[in-house]
Amino acid sequence: MSLPHWNLDEIYTGCNSDDFNFAINACRENCTRVKALVKDNGAIEEVIKTWEKVLDTFETLDAYTSVLLSVETNNTDYLYALNRVSKLSLTVNNLEVIVINFLADNRTAVLNALDNELKEYSYVIKELLEKHNHLKSQEVEAVAADLNRSGTEAFERLQEALISRTVIEYKGEMKTVTELRNMAFSKEREIRKEAFEKEVQLLKNNEIAYAAALNGVKGSTITLDELHSYEPLKRSLIQSRIDEKIINSLISTLEKNLPLFRKYLNKKAEMLNLDHLAFYDIFAPIGEDVKRYEFEDAKDFILDKFYGFSKEMGDFAKKAFDNNWIDAEPRKNKVGGAYDVGFPDAGVSRILCNFDYSYNGLSTLAHELGHAYHDSVVLPKSHLLRTYPMTLAETASIFSETIVLQGALERASESEKISLIETFLQDTTQVCVDILCRFYFEREVFEKRKESELSSEEFCQIMVESQKKTYGTLSEYHPFMWAVKGHYYSSAFSFYNYPYAFGQLFALGVFAQKQKLGDAFAPKYRKMLENTGKDSAKNVASLLDCDIESEEFWQSSIDIVATYVEDFVNASNN
Repeated sequence: MSLPHWNLDEIYTGCNSDDFNFAINACRENCTRVKALVKDNGAIEEVIKTWEKVLDTFETLDAYTSVLLSVETNNTDYLYALNRVSKLSLTVNNLEVIVINFLADNRTAVLNALDNELKEYSYVIKELLEKHNHLKSQEVEAVAADLNRSGTEAFERLQEALISRTVIEYKGEMKTVTELRNMAFSKEREIRKEAFEKEVQLLKNNEIAYAAALNGVKGSTITLDELHSYEPLKRSLIQSRIDEKIINSLISTLEKNLPLFRKYLNKKAEMLNLDHLAFYDIFAPIGEDVKRYEFEDAKDFILDKFYGFSKEMGDFAKKAFDNNWIDAEPRKNKVGGAYDVGFPDAGVSRILCNFDYSYNGLSTLAHELGHAYHDSVVLPKSHLLRTYPMTLAETASIFSETIVLQGALERASESEKISLIETFLQDTTQVCVDILCRFYFEREVFEKRKESELSSEEFCQIMVESQKKTYGTLSEYHPFMWAVKGHYYSSAFSFYNYPYAFGQLFALGVFAQKQKLGDAFAPKYRKMLENTGKDSAKNVASLLDCDIESEEFWQSSIDIVATYVEDFVNASNN
């Protein structure tokens, strides 16, 4: 049976269609209308609602052209449509400064509206007013945005191009960094080792360009953050809707539990007949391959587990399968990986994956359906009330993944259980240990970059020291991971790391509440998801009695990981 392709007709009927062109024109017209309302000192609610129409339509257009291109990357019509939408982005993005200034100029009336007709907007409008305290004039902000696009974003694209296009000879074939890194999952250690050595060599061949790009991004970020009276970490925390108490609690808990993760890594080394793992052994497979899943099998299994949680979530997943929301077939000119994307104007989502008939393929599908379920809960809300931070973005996806993992473990053989548990621990080690490593690296780089540019050798030194502090003793480290990870090169979001650890552990904490509350949990869970866009992470978490300021909460999530570590150690001993 062939794998499904998605149908996009309920969004737009094509990138040259009347409905697509109408949406572009409507977006432009509403941009003009927002400016006119602000100029005429119009009603606050009307300004907000019209701005939200702009944001909804632009988000829908942007998502639509992106998904078209993601399954046909060589389609010039789709690329042209993407560029048409991209031209709108400057106008749309500039509106934010205009609206924020309007709100600040009418602060008394705005605060009065927050007690009345805009009460539900209280948190997000106050967030915008706080942002105003850090903004410069419209002219300065426009220049900063333009320089950011042609400066730091250009460095970001340079890193992406180097990773995806530069090649090195490996056994008679030319390989990219991405292709070499995929060999880290090989069962053969010699293949992993040779691929790792080639990867490091290829990265070193371009180390001057990588270092220039990272220096450029971090230097510009420091300058722009100083212009807006931010520290890079402080700006990141504001974007994540958390504070220093929460991040310190999370980081402290991760640090205290490094011995737990090293226990797992040491046991894995023992199972591979090694004294210590090398960096290229971290992803080595352990245990028997889990059974092959046909797409229909994966669908039935996911539906069974989702319905086991709640009828609403099961019905939602069935709707996604039945209405061709999923594009699952790997094929030429389709991007790799997986994602979910929502379309506000249509009130629907679409999921891209590259289904490979493995348990990992099933788990990835459940993960993306979790994101889509989250979309379904928040899409009926207006734009400002549904836009949630990265820290809360992975809650529903990892929760869904965990439900499916529990079901898979219940029916797995002993050898399959080892493989399933090891895959979970491998992923969790990445979002706890490796993320902590990245946090250390970025913190150190920002401190040193304030004084001067760093050489490639200095970046490598900081990277290895960060790996030693987190992974502990490895027989070989990866000095060039700073060149590999595109997150370091993001100008929009510094410290693009800890939200992953937050997301994983928060979702596990939410799952623990499910075990504790039983049938009373599902409606509380839905209410929590509904509020992810309209309040602080602390207040959203409190809806499920999760205290994310306390180390006890984070430790309770790590304790779930600890049970899997014990299961892994015991199973491997047997």
